[in-house]
Amino acid sequence: MIDPPEPLAAGVCGPPEAPEVPDAPGAPETPEVPDVPEAPEARAPARLPVPARLGRLLVLAVVFVCAACGLVYELELVALASYLIGDSVTQASVVLSFMVFAMGVGALLAKRLRCRAAVGFAAVETVLALVGGGSAMALYACFAWLGQSRSALVGFSLAIGVLIGAEIPLLMTLIQRVRRQDAGGAVADLFAADYVGALVGGLAFPFVLLPRLGQLSGALVTGGVNLVAGAVLVLWLFGGDLTARARWVLAAVNVLVLALLAAGVALSGPFEAAARRAVYGAPARVAEQTGVQEVVLTGGVGGPPGAGPGSGPGSGSGRGRKGSGSPLELFLDGRLKVSSDTERAYHQALVGPAMAGGPHGRVLILGGGDGLAVREVLRYRAARSVTVVELDPEVVRLARTDPGLSALNRHAFDDPRVRVVTADAFNWLRAQGRSGGTGRSAAASGASAAGRLLAGGRSPAAGGVPTGGRSPAAGRVSTADGAAAANSRASGDRSSSVSRSSSAARVPGPDRSDRYDVIVSDLPDPGITASTKLYSQEFYGLALRMLAPDGRLVVHAGPPLARPRTFWTVEATLRSVGLRTLPYRIPGRSPGFSGGPDRSVPHHRACARPGTDGREMGAPGLGPGAGRAGGPGRPAGIPDRTRYWGFVLAARQPPRLTPSPDAPPGPPALISPSALRSASRAQSQDRIPGLPPSTLMRPRYLE
Repeated sequence: MIDPPEPLAAGVCGPPEAPEVPDAPGAPETPEVPDVPEAPEARAPARLPVPARLGRLLVLAVVFVCAACGLVYELELVALASYLIGDSVTQASVVLSFMVFAMGVGALLAKRLRCRAAVGFAAVETVLALVGGGSAMALYACFAWLGQSRSALVGFSLAIGVLIGAEIPLLMTLIQRVRRQDAGGAVADLFAADYVGALVGGLAFPFVLLPRLGQLSGALVTGGVNLVAGAVLVLWLFGGDLTARARWVLAAVNVLVLALLAAGVALSGPFEAAARRAVYGAPARVAEQTGVQEVVLTGGVGGPPGAGPGSGPGSGSGRGRKGSGSPLELFLDGRLKVSSDTERAYHQALVGPAMAGGPHGRVLILGGGDGLAVREVLRYRAARSVTVVELDPEVVRLARTDPGLSALNRHAFDDPRVRVVTADAFNWLRAQGRSGGTGRSAAASGASAAGRLLAGGRSPAAGGVPTGGRSPAAGRVSTADGAAAANSRASGDRSSSVSRSSSAARVPGPDRSDRYDVIVSDLPDPGITASTKLYSQEFYGLALRMLAPDGRLVVHAGPPLARPRTFWTVEATLRSVGLRTLPYRIPGRSPGFSGGPDRSVPHHRACARPGTDGREMGAPGLGPGAGRAGGPGRPAGIPDRTRYWGFVLAARQPPRLTPSPDAPPGPPALISPSALRSASRAQSQDRIPGLPPSTLMRPRYLE
């Protein structure tokens, strides 16, 4: 697609001239065509302020910088789209596909600019710095105030791709005007500098720009670097090819764009705070970008336990300080994770059936860094040991130190029975299974993992609760990566030739005394790409090795009626490792909770919030009218299928819903065993048969 450079080096703008053929004898003379006036930049060689060798190195250095900046723009679009829209696989595919296509279009369009390559390159870099540098801010603004950003994502991918694609043809022309070189050698030099620059940009984005500057400022600073590199090349190295007027115009435009980018950096903090208010509907008390995710807390400040409507033992500060009227809400990567209006019904439904179905002295909680599942477990007197495996230590720190969240979880992490492990749940289960398989007990292997434990559940962070801005990325320790093979049984009408009990007995694992009576999986919804491995056949096979012979595993499986295929795939995956399952559902789920791979601005702000806990949402009784359209406290126009949480209780033997022998002290639980049995029967009627299990190599949750 790049024309041979020799005619350009000779100063000809346009296609190469055909060789002269002498006229045949007697043929009429061919009329002469007047020469086309050459553009000032078409003269060759270029008048440079430095020797040609040094000038060539400077052009290659600019190629390096432009490639690094271009890849940062690309990664920034992918990262921001994954955060704002969800489903990182889809967003990466959309961005990369449109951008590569647009780069080809830009390369074709750049052929028309080769006559004035220096001016054309300066214009391309100026526009690219403005568009690429401001893309993150523009996408976030579309998401916050317009409610969607997919069309803006496609538009920015196309625009940035066209501009990046125009760079190489123009730089090819410029480098040939510095010193003539064969086309193959020039292309090799340019692409070598381009690929090395892409490597540096790809590594700088996650390890330097994102943790130190964040999404918005990182993109703006990258645009500034891109602009300065283009300006130095054109205004200084090729300045002799420009008229005085062209130099002044280009310099003024570059200064203006640089000032806009600098203003964007200075105003990124207030802009982000305003956009966050538009997204979350209330000022964020805590907004931190940890090493894992963005954590935002709104509402629920400083109220004593039991303050506000709907509170009671185990509910904590649902409302906050006097007159605030705002429930506590915890958002992880923009998704509503906890709302004090509804969390009590959710966590009792998650923990209660597993605790009541048999012994529950040793409990393992996967996820649950907010401490609310721990709170429910500690209400049972027989619970003597609780291990929490949480990936993000900053969530645990907030659960311990934030006045609203710590009151809501009733200071669960201060209990001496609680131990916190900072690790990826999949890798931690795999490491525990390996240590048990080699004959070492879990207690012995725990000594080697002492560095991953927060002593006594206490965070080393000191000081008060942050009130805004971003905190440094918190460190985390994970076990080795990889997937473990699990003995599986096909779901649906496929059966195993080996009994569940015998296959489970042959699986290597910890000593029987070191296994857990109850495993609670309080993890992000399976519809989110990053969570699919935590709902895979391999993951449940690892969890099975940690489960006592009469133990129970309970899983939050997403909204059962809004996304039924995902829910029943979770159930089929649990059955595929030899577990017997009991699915059930409860109403009370707010439409603000997003469990799918795609999402927009949380709609719970636009709905008429009932302002109460699970009681007025139909959660306690789960009776005939619970959760139906038009029921008590139900906003008009909200479909019934969006109002349910779905769970699956699993065990080696058919699990049963029976009252707990050590009923928690205080008022009766919101979710009664009889109501849960009715909910289980109702959910089983909607079963989708024959679904295959989800595996690491074949995830099946992205509907």
